[in-house]
Amino acid sequence: MYVAPTAKVTTPARVFGDAWVSDDAHVSDDAHVSDDARVFGNARVFGNARVFGSAWVLGNARVFGNAQVFDRAQVSDDAQVFGNAWVSGNAIISHDAIIKTSADYLTLGPAISSGRYTTAHYDAKIGIRVNCGCFSGTVGQFSRAITQKHKNDPAALLQYRGFVRLIKTHFQARELTLEN
Repeated sequence: MYVAPTAKVTTPARVFGDAWVSDDAHVSDDAHVSDDARVFGNARVFGNARVFGSAWVLGNARVFGNAQVFDRAQVSDDAQVFGNAWVSGNAIISHDAIIKTSADYLTLGPAISSGRYTTAHYDAKIGIRVNCGCFSGTVGQFSRAITQKHKNDPAALLQYRGFVRLIKTHFQARELTLEN
């Protein structure tokens, strides 16, 4: 366990295992950060939130309520993960994400062309955001980017177009669920 002098961990919050809390990060309330997890930048973990495994929370990200971030998941920028949401696996939640349930994001992959995972999530500014490698943008921008990048690789293009269809279907179904 490492807690930087500039970071704050207030009781009864706990940081243990090989976890790191650094920079101006804060861990408070009944929150736990454990295993190999990293919380840094101006990130905040509070409430009954848990960050564990090899997860990272950074930038101005907030993880709170009963939310959990684990495995190799990353939450960054101004993203918020809260409620009973679980963010896990290879998910990359970024920018102005609002994740209040686990259905507010989708991770697909690995891609046959690169081994990368693609994450789509709600974003307060642009609607649905797609993160894949160094790409981050709307579903339409992602569709255009994969068409350009993989125009000579039919297998990769087919797979990524399938990802786009799954992303659209997932979030359309999610909207229908919320309406009922």
